[in-house]
Amino acid sequence: MSPRPSPSFQLCLVALLLVLTPSRSELMGDYREKPGAEVRSPGNDSSPSVTADKRVRSEGRNEHAVDDPDEVASTVDMSIRNSTERRNLGYFSCATGNPIDDCWRCDSSWYLRRKRLADCAIGFGRNAVGGRDGKYYVVTDPGDDDAVNPRPGTLRHAVIQDEPLWIMFARDMVITLKEELIMNSFKTIDGRGANVHIANGACITVQYVTNIIIHGVHVHDCKPTGNAMVRSSPSHYGWRTMADGDGISIFGASHIWIDHNSLSNCADGLIDAIMGSTAITISNNYFTHHNEVMLLGHSDSYVADKSMQVTIAYNHFGEGLIQRMPRCRHGYFHVVNNDYTHWEMYAIGGSAEPTINSQGNRYLAPTNPFAKEVTKRVDTDTSVWKGWNWRSEGDLLLNGAFFTPSGAGAGASYARASSLGAKPSSLVGTITSTAGALSCLKGSSC
Repeated sequence: MSPRPSPSFQLCLVALLLVLTPSRSELMGDYREKPGAEVRSPGNDSSPSVTADKRVRSEGRNEHAVDDPDEVASTVDMSIRNSTERRNLGYFSCATGNPIDDCWRCDSSWYLRRKRLADCAIGFGRNAVGGRDGKYYVVTDPGDDDAVNPRPGTLRHAVIQDEPLWIMFARDMVITLKEELIMNSFKTIDGRGANVHIANGACITVQYVTNIIIHGVHVHDCKPTGNAMVRSSPSHYGWRTMADGDGISIFGASHIWIDHNSLSNCADGLIDAIMGSTAITISNNYFTHHNEVMLLGHSDSYVADKSMQVTIAYNHFGEGLIQRMPRCRHGYFHVVNNDYTHWEMYAIGGSAEPTINSQGNRYLAPTNPFAKEVTKRVDTDTSVWKGWNWRSEGDLLLNGAFFTPSGAGAGASYARASSLGAKPSSLVGTITSTAGALSCLKGSSC
């Protein structure tokens, strides 16, 4: 008689059977810069990284006001500490209620089916396929000596290629970029299985491209760089003026999914999306030690951002954060099931009549009595912003936190700012307990 499966194994099977794979809409075309100076294409199919890619394929790797806020705040603080310990220990059990994680993390053979991750996206960026339909590319070299002619095997050489690529890393590495890492369309950066830091130099630029997934990396201590030539494709490089020092800069791009990354301490924003960018999901990330965390919308006068739709879900906004979680303009923003455990000025801000749909988040206000408000309308009279559609629905407001709603609650507006069903705020601690870059080991659940 065969042994009975363990309860944890049965839970894994149930979670996997309940997964609903999102449908895929028609992908956008690849908009690219105008061709510039022609140079020798850096590398060819015989490069070490491509050879490693072929080897991987041959091995089968084909994808939430309470009556007593002080008491509750104490409980939340304990939950945060426990969550941090679980994160440090790599703790995970199946069926957490986090639909992204429950889609793939129960699978102990995730490393053989890396591309399955692309079918687990939620929200406005759910159709981002990244490099799902392309080859694997293994980064073996952390160097970045030449932004115009990058060596095969480097991250820069991988992200500029024209074809779809699923990019992974041969080992732990710290990549200090000499200039902006300018990504080409249909790319996935997948840091699972290695401890990958993009740090202490330039960071990631997603400009005029589509279908990008960035998963499982640490991005921190990014610095302004520029006034240099940088390659953006095998056939084009051009002059780049000074970059602000964002961790991830999204510029005129669409179908973007940023998931399970740890971001901190950059010169400008941790994630900025501007200039008509849309169809974006920012999920499961761990944000710490930064001032202006996230800017969504270029300027009050840039009306093209009215089409912007961004989902911010299951993230942990942690210690050392000051403001802009996010700061929005013009578009439609679904802020759902995030854990806000620190801010010094405010959590969510905006101008230029954005629609903000806050659902099922946990907002723990700071001790400062003058910083209890979750929301901030930036440089705008009350007579103007009282018509903006900002709502709080099912949010848990702790330690005196309060959300100032506005608008008539126009159904059509909130419909455009809804991207997935919110879970009860009581589940936020569990849903976000492993936000940030994961410690994934081959042969075990991630």
